[in-house]
Amino acid sequence: MFEFFANIFGYLLELLYNLVNNYGFAIILFTVVIKLILLPLSIKQQKTMQKSAKLQEKMKTIQFKYKNNPEKMNQEIMELYKKENMNPFSGCLTAIIQLILLLSIFYLVRSPLTFMSKLPKEDINKYVQQMQEAGKQVSNVYPEIDIIREYQFLKEKNPEDVNIENINLKMEFLGLDLSKIPQQNIADYTVYIIPVLYIISSFIMIRMTSAMQQQSNRKKNNDSVIDGETGKELTVKDENNEMDAVMQTNKMMSWMMPIMSISIAFVAPLGLALYWLISNILMILEKLVLNKLIKAEEE
Repeated sequence: MFEFFANIFGYLLELLYNLVNNYGFAIILFTVVIKLILLPLSIKQQKTMQKSAKLQEKMKTIQFKYKNNPEKMNQEIMELYKKENMNPFSGCLTAIIQLILLLSIFYLVRSPLTFMSKLPKEDINKYVQQMQEAGKQVSNVYPEIDIIREYQFLKEKNPEDVNIENINLKMEFLGLDLSKIPQQNIADYTVYIIPVLYIISSFIMIRMTSAMQQQSNRKKNNDSVIDGETGKELTVKDENNEMDAVMQTNKMMSWMMPIMSISIAFVAPLGLALYWLISNILMILEKLVLNKLIKAEEE
């Protein structure tokens, strides 16, 4: 499945590469196009999150009223979702799409000759064999990246090969070689620039999301919980404990996600880290803009 989507994305990336003749700028344009395609989903997700926040008061009332009857509580909550025309599992669809996108882009950047240049597998295997026979280093994980790096050598070995020009991808981007893998080039400080910027952007995005959630939770804490039948104000004793748990979870995520990002960016080609970096920057801008637009629309 991931290879199927990687193949489709490969046509788009190849089109953009032919337009700008640079792999780095092609990835940036590719990221922008993907974001624009997913924009309706992002808007729907943002609206769903805002609407869900508004339902919290009613949900707290239900949870308090039926705290000793979990089955009835779940039934009432599902009825509330149905009444408000909301799908409680809509977030799962977004997560699935993001996972498919993430792995498909990884396949694409790991094997650009297969999914972007559409090079036959036989040619790729031939180039790998020629490099191995010449004592060239060939990675088991990223053999196509090594083939791109050894373009001049392979061109001399295969001067009449009609497909040889398809591996001549310009990986230089603002002085950085996007074909390099940090794990394989530890002594080269330039391989850390994009991953570090990616980590910083991830940290900013997570902190921004956590701040928005905390602000929403503080507002909800100041709201009274009213019994819909009696009209009396109710008190939820465990609310502060729940808030502490949420804040602690957000704090852990703020540290865990950058650490996970470092481990991934360290073993992947810089082209993938560039895609993630631009994607994070666009996501931060998207959250800020949509949040303001949706609030203005509600007002």
